[in-house]
Amino acid sequence: MKNNFRGKLPEIARFTKYYEHDGMLRAYSNRAMLLAVVFGVIALASLGLAIYVRIQPPTVIRVDKDGNAVVMGAAAHRLDKPGFSLSAEAATEAAPTDLEGRAVVRRFLEGYLSYTPDSVERNLSESLNMMTKNLRVYTMNKLRDEDTVGKIKDDHIISDFRIRTIEREKDAPWAYVAFGVKEVRRIHNGTETTDLIVGRYNVRLAEDRRSEVNPAGLLVAQYSEQQMVGDKDAGLLQKSSLDSSAPDK
Repeated sequence: MKNNFRGKLPEIARFTKYYEHDGMLRAYSNRAMLLAVVFGVIALASLGLAIYVRIQPPTVIRVDKDGNAVVMGAAAHRLDKPGFSLSAEAATEAAPTDLEGRAVVRRFLEGYLSYTPDSVERNLSESLNMMTKNLRVYTMNKLRDEDTVGKIKDDHIISDFRIRTIEREKDAPWAYVAFGVKEVRRIHNGTETTDLIVGRYNVRLAEDRRSEVNPAGLLVAQYSEQQMVGDKDAGLLQKSSLDSSAPDK
């Protein structure tokens, strides 16, 4: 009777054989063993990396009084290889080119010698910032003693400067000679006069660190001018000599 009753039950309700249970247990144990091995390898690798980082010497960064940071110690020796520089500043530092020198000379002369009563303070400030400290102090004292800005505003002086050529001297480093024409118009006692000056301008530059304010890394260290030809026109017809197409005024 019992055998007949068991044979009538559905197959899903019957008990499985003992060896099927044993196979499933072995499969689960194999998976658990594999996961344990994988996690053990990951743990050993993490432990080795932590030990390696721990035994490394500390990185020391030295900051000087000017705010420049330099890597010291073993980290600096690792960077001292071909293709690497000791700091980001050294990587971006490069010697100025002749083209950059000519551009600095042109920008300085055009800002220092071209002005109007409204723009003279701004132009002189920008030109002074392009000088070295000692030349800047000397020029500021000279402008203050001669009251240059006051005279320009009082006489309504307008200076227009055009550069003709810029040549680099062969004997002195970073020394340039520029030739240009400066036209100065002023009104004194209701009378307008025009001075046309052809001059030679000597500019010597000095190398400095490149920066956001001074990307070329060049400063004006010496400046002088020499008048070669000069002419004054106080007639009734005032005409610009810099622009040949300008109409009579």
